[in-house]
Amino acid sequence: MRSPVTAPRATTRVLRTPGGLSVRFDARAFTVVVVLLLAAAVAGVVLIGTGDFPVPAADVLRTLAGHGTAGQEFIVGQLRLPRVLVGLLVGASLGIGGALFQSVSRNPLGSPDVLGLGQGATAGALVVIVLFSGSAAQVTLGALVGGLVTGAAIYLLAWKRGVHGYRLVLVGIGVSATVTAVNGYLITKADFVDATRAIVWMTGSLDGRDWDQVGPLSALCAVLVPLVLVNARALRMTEMGDDAAAALGVPVERVRLLLTGAAVLLTAAATAAAGPVGFVALTAPQLARRLTRSPGPNLVASMCMGATLLVTADWAAQRVFGADRLPVGVVTGILGGAYLLWLLVAERRAGRT
Repeated sequence: MRSPVTAPRATTRVLRTPGGLSVRFDARAFTVVVVLLLAAAVAGVVLIGTGDFPVPAADVLRTLAGHGTAGQEFIVGQLRLPRVLVGLLVGASLGIGGALFQSVSRNPLGSPDVLGLGQGATAGALVVIVLFSGSAAQVTLGALVGGLVTGAAIYLLAWKRGVHGYRLVLVGIGVSATVTAVNGYLITKADFVDATRAIVWMTGSLDGRDWDQVGPLSALCAVLVPLVLVNARALRMTEMGDDAAAALGVPVERVRLLLTGAAVLLTAAATAAAGPVGFVALTAPQLARRLTRSPGPNLVASMCMGATLLVTADWAAQRVFGADRLPVGVVTGILGGAYLLWLLVAERRAGRT
């Protein structure tokens, strides 16, 4: 559990406007966010230029500015740009969703991967694939509904005069195990074609993503991300403890329910768009915290880190393994699994697990 008291740091300043509004400015965190944004942009340009028909970075930028050839316009604008935008949006959604869950649970393991939201979204998609042989749009809707239902179930089961950190994590682990068993049962009941289709979706991939996924996901982020950031100060106060936050005038349960709902929506939408891409939501907030060295949820840094991680992992999935191109979920699973083991060892050495 995080220490509720953190000494002020030299990189943090309080800026006051003539109207009396004060804004906390952290120079190190701001620098990290800028660097991550640049890294995500560079990775996105490189990824757009990667494929069977390579496009130099200068030509990618020229095409994005509207000055490319007809062939470049088709390859960049219709085939690759939507995939990169979905990757950035999914990574950002998972990053900020993971930061919210870890802050609410006050536990570095309190991420959607561990709590079972990905498994819940997978269950919704499998029901549509296996029982109804639904279309791609119906599978996306099923995954979204499955994630929302699982998130609501976890919250209600963890409720006991409020929702507290370790109870939320333990309930999430139990729900995750149950839903994983249900997913295995659904796979055994599927025919060969539907089972193959389900396994491909369960891996987590950006292949075939187009503008149909970009629009809904960007609209959801445009609504939920500002809502989350507006409540960031209240969320940070809740990390001091419910009693202390309530004494400072924070409506603790209302803030927790609002932000948990936003995290569930963001995670479920990201899973619906790209499948259950593992470990981004777990690792992005922790890496952002270590880079910024800042207390609190680090929402913006986590969002930028998630976007950077996912597009970089997608580039690695296409280029590092030669002709054997992997789904991005395989790469994030390998890296995230190693990171989870390291995190568990670090938490055990620190006496927190």
